Amino acid sequence: VDPIIISNERRTELEDNLMLFFTGFARNASNVAKNQIEATYQREKELNTIMDICDEGLKLLTDNKQPLNKFGKLLDEQWKVKRELTDKISNKDIDSIYEAGMFAGALGGKLLGAGGGGFMLFYVQKDKQDKVKDALKTKLYVPFNFESTGSKIIYYSHQNE
Repeated sequence: VDPIIISNERRTELEDNLMLFFTGFARNASNVAKNQIEATYQREKELNTIMDICDEGLKLLTDNKQPLNKFGKLLDEQWKVKRELTDKISNKDIDSIYEAGMFAGALGGKLLGAGGGGFMLFYVQKDKQDKVKDALKTKLYVPFNFESTGSKIIYYSHQNE
């Protein structure tokens, strides 16, 4: 993992424009990932496109001269390519969540993780966030911030009680 070095202002702007919603669907991520791995050899073009979009996103994040709203459009591009990798990544319910967020004003978004359910991340300008929340009011909105200290392991044992 390579750190992405961006200014505090840029990080805050990115955080302020990201919205996370729980789709309401749980899935077995390993089954979805297994299906993706099996399809990898037939999807080299799509995977290269996803990598190119990631590289472009990295450049965008680290270049304070470029408007950050382009990041939302890159998420939209990447999502459209990712959902074509296998038929297990999205479904009509996930597509309707995505379409509702986009129609309400999101510039882009993507399903996080392997696919099939879990969390949907949207890039939404601050002035449109209430409209997106309203459009997705049946979904759990999860405010979040980036963590700068890295991963932490939390251990709980009921034996200590």
